[in-house]
Amino acid sequence: MNYIDERFADIQMLRYRLDGFEQLTLSQKKLIFYLSKATLYGRDITFDQFGKYNLRIRKMLEVVFTDPSVPHDTEDFAALATYLKRVWFSNGIYHHYGCEKFKPGFSDSYLRETLKLVDVRQLPLQSGETVDDLCRELFPVIFDDAVLPKKVNKADGADLLLTSACNFYEGVSQQEAEEYYARQKSQDAGNAAPPSYGLNSTLVKKDGVVKEEVWSANGRYANAIRHIIYWLEKAMGEAENERQRQVMSLLIDYYRTGNLQLFNDYCIAWVGEHEGRIDFVNGFIEVYSDPLGLKGSWEGIVEYKDLEATRRTQTISRNAQWFEDHSPVDPRFRKTVVKGVVANAICAAMLGGDEYPSTAIGINLPNADWIRAQYGSKSITISNITDAYNKAAHGNGFKEEFVIDRETLDMIERYGDACDTLHTDLHECLGHGSGQLLPGVDPDALKAYGNTIEEARADLFGLYYMADQKMVELGLLPNTEAAHAHYYSYMLNGLMTQLIRITPGNQIEEAHMRNRALIAHWCYENGNVIRMEQHNGKTFVRITDYDKLRGLFARLLAEIQRIKSEGDYEAARKLVEQYAVKVDRRLHDEVLERYKKLNLAPYKGFINPVLIPVTDAEGNVTDVRADYTEGYTQQMLRYGKEYATL
Repeated sequence: MNYIDERFADIQMLRYRLDGFEQLTLSQKKLIFYLSKATLYGRDITFDQFGKYNLRIRKMLEVVFTDPSVPHDTEDFAALATYLKRVWFSNGIYHHYGCEKFKPGFSDSYLRETLKLVDVRQLPLQSGETVDDLCRELFPVIFDDAVLPKKVNKADGADLLLTSACNFYEGVSQQEAEEYYARQKSQDAGNAAPPSYGLNSTLVKKDGVVKEEVWSANGRYANAIRHIIYWLEKAMGEAENERQRQVMSLLIDYYRTGNLQLFNDYCIAWVGEHEGRIDFVNGFIEVYSDPLGLKGSWEGIVEYKDLEATRRTQTISRNAQWFEDHSPVDPRFRKTVVKGVVANAICAAMLGGDEYPSTAIGINLPNADWIRAQYGSKSITISNITDAYNKAAHGNGFKEEFVIDRETLDMIERYGDACDTLHTDLHECLGHGSGQLLPGVDPDALKAYGNTIEEARADLFGLYYMADQKMVELGLLPNTEAAHAHYYSYMLNGLMTQLIRITPGNQIEEAHMRNRALIAHWCYENGNVIRMEQHNGKTFVRITDYDKLRGLFARLLAEIQRIKSEGDYEAARKLVEQYAVKVDRRLHDEVLERYKKLNLAPYKGFINPVLIPVTDAEGNVTDVRADYTEGYTQQMLRYGKEYATL
């Protein structure tokens, strides 16, 4: 199978294979198929969450792109096609990583004239609206750099809501939103099972009153959610066990009502179900796209256990208490008893919403700290996605360009892939599940800096333990020196190579990138074990003492955990703003120039396989097969029609 598919702008599309899918039972295949439909029907929700005008812009451009009256052999059309592909990829008009608005390579006059050629009945016109009305509403959003320029703004000192284009708040200032949820928490003080305040609602201000519009089958996003419920109900009929069926039933009840206490019940049941081979994530989950870190973006993933690779992750999870007890953090911040850490390596079978086309390589859920403390968590490492990444990167020249010498390069070639996978396991399985908040600390106390601090905490946990003798004892690495391969790659990425993802003149915004920059720059400035050397006019990273670097990881982990456990907002702000945000312009220019010569795409995304039911003469499903031939554009246009709900 060819893992590499289409390339456009700064993006390379890849394919992932459903290894072992053919060996699943018919009932398991049908379960995956039904859950996959539930995963794809939430797509329009994510588009709408990421920007108020995203859906109308996407639908308008799809009409232009597919209408036979529009000439396809012009530079303007080619530029429009690229722009539309980027909109598909990012679930909207903002870069999926940098959050800045895309700059179209075609003019407003071209689009205006082209809209005169298409079948007007296909355009997303509201009742009584004309094409000119559509242009007046959407063109400033597309073409004017000053109108809604960023999906998520995290600039220190700005009103993060009024300066962000994400569609979680309407007419509400940052202060009003923070006061609204502070009142909710105050009224619910003492609740041992608090809800995730604001997770599944749009906060609006109407007639001077701030209130929530809940996302449910009877509220906002109702049509999409009803379709999701339909396929979840179909999936219940193929559940592998009663607990799995109960999980789906609770999720359906939550979707119908929007009741966040039911979401807690669902999360607890989901954490407790680990006997089945099939699992899924479906709902309003991660909060990275909300500048306040409260609102959950809709996402979906369907998965089945990779039985061979799961032996590795379960080795880690069985020893979770040992790792917690030996953590270099203050004992006050450790969990006395680690509960319910379940870790699996899985094959993704379908990606949706905020997990598609760009997806994580590992997930740890649920996010509620109190559920983690009392009931545990589930961690997954997505083996077939990682495998696709590794195959696509093999021999592309990137490491040869940026790694300092042959000895270090050979070390990375020997141990790099295994260490990358192990760090993901440690990050997801143990890092996110480690530590505890002190009594009375608000889980949202770190506000806009919370996501960065949490990712740094999990990364540091993994980095610290990778070079521990315990990894050798458990058979996860051949020796402690193997971890040096990952230490080097991590520092290189945090100090230099992740800058390929930053637009010149911008600062670092995305939480995972800020996390890596924070760790790398803090270690560089506080340890005297990392050097930035010049060779033949190029900058390289050299690590002079790996053992001392591990000691720095321990020190920083202890401080990051203290900040998290105590809810020390000011310390979080200072740490992130000092080490994680700023970009060295000279170094940035150099990295971009060196990377440009490699002719590589800095971002990767995935095309989903097509799951096709096979039926007999009576219409009974006798098999489900996976097809890998659908192209990116073909898939996106099909999804736009087949899964249109909003």
